[in-house]
Formats: sequence, C-alpha cells, structure tokens
Amino acid sequence: MSLHSLPTHDGAPTSGTDTEFMSIYLDALTLVERLHRLLLDVIKDEFERVGVLEINAVQALLLFNVGDNEVTAGELKSRGYYQGSNVSYNLKKLVEMEYMHHQRCEIDRRSVRVRLTEKGRSVRDVVARLFVGHASGLQEKGVLDMNSLDEIASSLRRVERYWTDQIRYIY
Repeated sequence: MSLHSLPTHDGAPTSGTDTEFMSIYLDALTLVERLHRLLLDVIKDEFERVGVLEINAVQALLLFNVGDNEVTAGELKSRGYYQGSNVSYNLKKLVEMEYMHHQRCEIDRRSVRVRLTEKGRSVRDVVARLFVGHASGLQEKGVLDMNSLDEIASSLRRVERYWTDQIRYIY
C-alpha cells in the first residue's frame, strides 16, 4: 500500500499535503525507534568497555532511572522510568544479581518496593557519566544547542501526550 492510497482518519483518500505529512510522520517514528535501539547499543558498548557484562543495556537504563528512589514495579511504569512489558523479569534478575534490594510493602504485602544497592548505584553512575559525556559532546561539536534540544523535547512531549490520550480515550 502506498502513502497515496492510505485513507484519512475519516476514510477519505489522502491529499498531497496529507501524504507529505504522513511520510514525515513515518520517518519520525522510524527515527524514534532507531534512536532507542541505538541508545541501548551505546550503553551496551560502554558496559563492555568497562568490563561489566552480566547486565544488559535495558537493565542498566532501568537502574539509572530508578536512581535514589525506592519504587514498585507499577511506579516504574507509571512514572515513565520503564516502558518494557518485562519489568518484573528485569527487576527479579537485578535483585538476584544484587544490583537492587527488594522489600515487601508493609501496607500491601503483594507489592514489593525496590531500591539500588551499592552495586546498582555504581552502574547508575556509569550511565550518568556516559550521558554527561554525550551532553557535553553534543554541545561542543555543535550538534545541538540548548534551544534545539528544548524544541525536540517539547515536541516529543506533545507526541507523548497525544499517544497517551489515544490509549486512554479510544479503548
């Protein structure tokens, strides 16, 4: 199916302007997906460089996002720290490998709260240093300035809100 034959939201054929927007939208979606995979590859490479091979990039990013907080698996997803469907699996593995400490909640015994151990904090610090280096490099090499980065982040937040509204109100 070509972009020209895609129907619009109301079922009518797309116009030239709609087709152009749709093409750019699909390109943007591809870039978001590719950037996420590339970020995971960059994190993986950094951990290979420093000799930490027992955790994967998704787990390292999860440790970074938890930071100094104590959270439940549900909070990880609701706060936007973690989008994967296998959060419970990764938390279990991180606890087993002693990157996280877990404790049953006093109020709701079904719920488990997790926080980083010293070993987990050291992984978080590696990721933090990596991101600091990225931020410096982006600025120093003129890849992005503050305004450009702010515009990208604002645009992505608007798309996030739109998609979130689609999930909440369509079903």
